Amino acid sequence: MLNNGGWYDVFGLDQMKTFSLKSADAKKEWLLIDAQDMVLGRLSALIAKFLRGKHKAVFTPHVDCGDYVVVVNADKVHLTGNKLRDKILYWHTGWIGGIKQRTVAERLSSKNPERVLIKSVERMISRNPLGRKIMGNLKVYAGPTHPHEAQSPKPIDVASLNMKNKKR
Repeated sequence: MLNNGGWYDVFGLDQMKTFSLKSADAKKEWLLIDAQDMVLGRLSALIAKFLRGKHKAVFTPHVDCGDYVVVVNADKVHLTGNKLRDKILYWHTGWIGGIKQRTVAERLSSKNPERVLIKSVERMISRNPLGRKIMGNLKVYAGPTHPHEAQSPKPIDVASLNMKNKKR
């Protein structure tokens, strides 16, 4: 004969509780990634994972439980194949006939080359209020220096995670 809880009591399933992290309990770290000679798409996917917090055991989808990510040398990122000259980035000015375009090579040699990496990561994060908050945890710099030394970010060697992450 079953107890009041039905099959849950028989198998002890009433003891299982889903863990949900609260915003105040999230422990955020600072990570440092050197993007020199790294493949853009693979690097962006890894950064999105760290920003979202999916590498942590306490990942909760509706909470910002990811880490702060500092990326240096964003202007030296690598694209595979002919994407450097063939991939075209479009944007619209808002005026009639205001479609603009640039190749990735032109964008990387422009005044703000870090925008290529920022837009690549941004398109991997969900487009909602939480996604916009998470994108605030990403700090990207074109050169080798950054102003976040006081936070003592932990360096992550992306090249050692997979041989395909680095330019051959």
